[in-house]
Amino acid sequence: MDDVKIELLPPGTALAWGHAPAPRRGPKPGYSHEQIVDAAIAQADAEGYAALSMPSIAKRLGITANALYRYLSSKEELLVLVAEAAWGPPPEPSSGDWRAAVTAWARALLERCRRHPWLIDLPVRSAPSTPNLLGWLENFLEGMADSGLNAQDVTRCAVLVDGWVRSTASLLRDVNASPPEQVRALSAFLGPRLEGRGYTRVAAVISGEAYGEEGIEDADIEFGLGRILDGIEALIGRR
Repeated sequence: MDDVKIELLPPGTALAWGHAPAPRRGPKPGYSHEQIVDAAIAQADAEGYAALSMPSIAKRLGITANALYRYLSSKEELLVLVAEAAWGPPPEPSSGDWRAAVTAWARALLERCRRHPWLIDLPVRSAPSTPNLLGWLENFLEGMADSGLNAQDVTRCAVLVDGWVRSTASLLRDVNASPPEQVRALSAFLGPRLEGRGYTRVAAVISGEAYGEEGIEDADIEFGLGRILDGIEALIGRR
């Protein structure tokens, strides 16, 4: 592979780029890497990130955990391939100005988090190194190409917006998981106690629409993203 020492690459990187290791001696493998990754994603969709263990995935496939290590060298390698597949390819670059492009990018990334909520629990150990994840970065860089910012600042903006997506996705998952009846009960319980302590402003928020049964709404999400874009626009204005 272009004289690169594969063993020095982060786990899973070479596999994600289609560089499969030399086949081992013994019976012909019964599964492809794609089938194993699909099973892992199905496992995580059903039971969350904690279920992404080699034994649980092996059980889903009907093999032993030891047999699974004939296909993958480590759980870390598996997680890299799972992240690559679950994030998937980026959307087509958005036409229009940089603000529209970044908005479309952030919304698409957030949609992937909603589809696979466990994605935000995956460890981020290094810079992107697999095709799809680098495709997302390329998409962002292309969208900001006419902004007037240098490559370093655009990359920092990508990190900023990516961080907002992940934190928002985590908040959405946790807050919206609360049953409506629990939210109503909590509001009724806290209202008079907050008033009694003199926390009138908090009491007003909890009793109002901002503390509704539907959890965080789209307008709340767009507010945060809009303020980040305002900050990037101010940075562009100083260049």
